[in-house]
Amino acid sequence: MISLDPQQQAARDWFESLRDRICAAFEAIEAEAGSDARFAYTPWDREAEGIEPGEGGGGVRGVMTGKVFEKVGVNVSTVGGHFSPEFAQSIHGAGEDPSFFATGISLVAHMANPHVPAVHMNTRFLVTTRRWFGGGADLNPPIPYNQDTDAFHARLRAACAPFGPDVYERYAKWADDYFYIPHRGVHRGVGGIFYDHLECGDDAEFDRNFQLTQAVGEAFLDIFPQIVRRRMDTPFTDEEREEQLIWRGRYAEFNLVYDRGTLFGLKTGGNIEAILMSLPPQAKWR
Repeated sequence: MISLDPQQQAARDWFESLRDRICAAFEAIEAEAGSDARFAYTPWDREAEGIEPGEGGGGVRGVMTGKVFEKVGVNVSTVGGHFSPEFAQSIHGAGEDPSFFATGISLVAHMANPHVPAVHMNTRFLVTTRRWFGGGADLNPPIPYNQDTDAFHARLRAACAPFGPDVYERYAKWADDYFYIPHRGVHRGVGGIFYDHLECGDDAEFDRNFQLTQAVGEAFLDIFPQIVRRRMDTPFTDEEREEQLIWRGRYAEFNLVYDRGTLFGLKTGGNIEAILMSLPPQAKWR
């Protein structure tokens, strides 16, 4: 099994505890809607050439299909090993030494009601010859509401505020630039925040960037259930459902063509079902 140093263990413990609380919150929403849906958890081991079972780490894929959450995946993983020489050149700090460690949480929720926004949240801690945090959260409504968009951004702004007066603005722009579908000329959703390579050269930097990452997770856990409860009982038409399915096609295109997390998982021997859990259960192209 992977041997973890104190920073790696602290990050892993946090991501797994956040998973537990998010899943409990989502199951509570299903219960309020009269559903008995619960998460099903599937553990997996990292599979890559030259790795014995368990030696490269692994994770747990959590998936729920319910009345409110048509499909939601909440995955945690802790993996290590060596990047392929070609892929190592594209990873921060891995160009000369391809060894790596990564732990994190990844979440995507596709909702049954088109008035409830889909959402993505991911935070992670990576170690190569450098150490850094990355992640973010973004809202992806088929039918946008300014009230929801404003509330989501306000909560993320509050999470970023203790870390500098311009942190939210920089990370919000980063999200706008990243969550964009060039071949369609549209953004994937209404934004959020995105950040990467928050380096941890010493304990003070680790503590600061870990605290920011924790603040992002807490902000998501606070605001998204509020938005879901606000919209989940809204009546919708067949035309609105059709609009949702077509929008989901755009979401799938981004995740399969441009998403860095998808590529990272595929290149490092991750679990295919966990990697592709971000894809919607139904979508349309026309």
